Amino acid sequence: MKIFIESIDQGIWFAIINGPYTPKHIVNNVKVDKPWTKWTKEERRRAQYNCNTKNILTSSLNMDEFFRVSQCKRAKEM
Repeated sequence: MKIFIESIDQGIWFAIINGPYTPKHIVNNVKVDKPWTKWTKEERRRAQYNCNTKNILTSSLNMDEFFRVSQCKRAKEM
């Protein structure tokens, strides 16, 4: 599975290992999540890796396995 996912995009495998990417910015010297409307094109592309990963993983599961993981928010949880 690792080889298959890395062949699509290594960023997708990175999302599995490290969890989803969430852009941050600094407000009053504190890092907070950046609002989606302010994400750059690159930040949106990186955040999309988690969705791509969940799609790949769920496509390879049987129905019982799918229902066990279908409510997971992060590919890493799956």
